[in-house]
Amino acid sequence: MGTSGIAGVELAEKSLADIQREVDAYISQFKEGYFSPLSLLARMTEEVGELAREVNHRFGEKPKKKDEAENSVEMELGDVLFIVLCFANSLGIDLTEAHDRVMHKFNTRDADRWTKRHTDDA
Repeated sequence: MGTSGIAGVELAEKSLADIQREVDAYISQFKEGYFSPLSLLARMTEEVGELAREVNHRFGEKPKKKDEAENSVEMELGDVLFIVLCFANSLGIDLTEAHDRVMHKFNTRDADRWTKRHTDDA
């Protein structure tokens, strides 16, 4: 496992509920609305593939082609997040609640799975 890239990084103050509402407001302006769950899953798969490609270019052994457009891991993660938000919204899932339940699972089931960092406060 790698080290955290988020420690010490100032994050924007927007709740997950705010983000879900923002995506819902965006999608709600269109007559078509949300795609079906199967279509959303296909879109998510496409976006994860694009993320994998970007990660491979940045951290792997496969360089980009000279004529290939610039992109970023950040934008691809944003695309994946957008589709996850659309998927949750279309199914009426509160992602904050889902997150809380998953963290409970990890904090109980996997409590002793990984080696904990111990800090010396002295």
